[in-house]
Amino acid sequence: MSTHTRIRKFNTKDTYPNQSLDNDLCQAVRAGNTVYVRGQIGTDFDGNLVGLGDPAAQAEQAMKNVKQLLEEAGSDLSHIVKTTTYIIDPRYREPVYQVVGKWLKGVFPISTGLVISALGQPQWLMEIDVIAVIPDDWHSPTGD
Repeated sequence: MSTHTRIRKFNTKDTYPNQSLDNDLCQAVRAGNTVYVRGQIGTDFDGNLVGLGDPAAQAEQAMKNVKQLLEEAGSDLSHIVKTTTYIIDPRYREPVYQVVGKWLKGVFPISTGLVISALGQPQWLMEIDVIAVIPDDWHSPTGD
C-alpha cells in the first residue's frame, strides 16, 4: 500500500504537444499529512489560459487551482506552510503578490519569490507552488 496519494496524474506528451516530452507527473502529492502542489499557472484544468498578458488574472487562476488541488488532497489553503512564486518580470511582483496575499490572508506562510527569465511556455507570466501540512486533528469538509 502506497503512503503517497498522487492527484491528477498526467503525461507531458498530452499537456505539452508542442514539445518532445514523455514524463509521468501529477498536480499534487499527499505524503502522510504533507501536501506538495506542483507549480500552478494561469491555466485551468481543461488547459485554457486565463489572463493572456495579465499577471494578476493568471495569479487568480493559479490560486484557484491551488485551492482545488489542496481540497482534493483533503486539505485547504489554511494549511499552506510555504509558497514559492516565480515571475518573469519584476514589475509583476505587486499585481501577483496582491492576488496571492488576498487568497492567503491570515495564513502567514513562509514565502520565496523569484524573478526568472522565462517559464515553460512564453504566455505564462507567473507560477506558484505550495507545501501544506494538514493538522492531525483536521477533518476535511468532504470527509477525507
